[in-house]
Amino acid sequence: MAYLPNAAEEQQAMLAALGHASLDDLFAQVPSGLRLKTVDLPPPLSEVELVQYFLELGRLNKRVTPSENFLGAGASRRYSPAIVNAVISRPDFYTTYTPYQPEVSQGVLQATYEFQTMVALLTGLDVANASLYDGASALAEATHMAVGQTGRQNVVIAGALHPEYAQVLQTYSDAQGYDIVRVNPGSDGRVDSHRLKEALSESTAAVILQQPNFYGVIEDPQPVVDLAHGAGALAIACIDPISVGLLKSPGDYGADLAVGDGQPLGIPLSFGGPYLGFIACRETLMRRMPGRLVGCTVDGQGRRGFVLTLQAREQHIRRENATSNITTNHALMALAATTYLARMGGAGLRGLAELSGQRAHALAQAIGQRKGYRLAFEAPFLWEFAIRTPYPADEVQNFMLERGILAGLPLGRFEPALNDTLLVSVTELNDSRAIARYAEVLP
Repeated sequence: MAYLPNAAEEQQAMLAALGHASLDDLFAQVPSGLRLKTVDLPPPLSEVELVQYFLELGRLNKRVTPSENFLGAGASRRYSPAIVNAVISRPDFYTTYTPYQPEVSQGVLQATYEFQTMVALLTGLDVANASLYDGASALAEATHMAVGQTGRQNVVIAGALHPEYAQVLQTYSDAQGYDIVRVNPGSDGRVDSHRLKEALSESTAAVILQQPNFYGVIEDPQPVVDLAHGAGALAIACIDPISVGLLKSPGDYGADLAVGDGQPLGIPLSFGGPYLGFIACRETLMRRMPGRLVGCTVDGQGRRGFVLTLQAREQHIRRENATSNITTNHALMALAATTYLARMGGAGLRGLAELSGQRAHALAQAIGQRKGYRLAFEAPFLWEFAIRTPYPADEVQNFMLERGILAGLPLGRFEPALNDTLLVSVTELNDSRAIARYAEVLP
């Protein structure tokens, strides 16, 4: 455990260097109403006491085995081959330095180039960047690209988008001055084309579609993309990267941009991060791409090499001319995803998607045989599905958790009308024994 010394003598030396006599002078610009006089903290502990305190605190955690964890909603527990951790743990890559300067090594540049290539192949689009923070920031940046490209100030969310993605998008829109219109899904959980058509206008810059959507339902993306293009807007697909093992890629159904979170690609849950955002687009949008891109070229002697290109970042050019204030990428997580995809290959990705889907449908069928339980939406799904419960979903989750099963995500947290609904996620780690026990333990 690292500590930074900050003795009274050191404080005075720092204040003197800044030209202040006291800490009050240092914070004088902060309004007094925002300053706390005291902080209500318990008495200090020694290192021994502190370590013991956290050990005891850790014992209070409820431990759930990977096979009995059915929580998804944007972050899924999937198997990560041993080679992923072996590669990212190499000292060549494992560093706190963010590799974005022109002098970065050829090895790091090539790894990033391979990541971009794989994302472009997954999405069926022309170009991808070196990664972003997570799926939510990738979606917000793609929307900003669409607004800048079209010069329009209206963005339509078609159907069920992850609520936390929508929150990040709202934060961006508040600062950048565009409006967000939400088109609620129909009774089957899918996009209502009639409502979507009514929401489009000459001011619409982009239509956002999550595939599969937040409820796990598989959308029919082609009509959505056609309606967007008919209104002169761009189509943004927000996808689960594993899903393209079975479903059409965004490029195949005409999407202009594709975004998502790369966490399922061999990246552990890690209590919420770090994760990996990816973004890909058509070539006509390339110069609006945020962050950094790595290109392949040849040097004066004809040798293949890799270089940073199109660095339209606020650290490289005048801020008002930058495409985005995103200044970095998750290079180590991108390397993990690249290693995972290289290990799995196209056939492996498809097999993984099929296995997850088969197990999810087996669980959904078993749950449906229990009295009072049913699917919330009569629509196709892959490995996530929403179930209606005869009790409040929070109570069902707590009941199951006491028995060692993390049953899913209670959707009442986001929508009060779905207070009796659980979003259940099944992956290759949920074996047949865990699936059978889930159905048996349900209250």
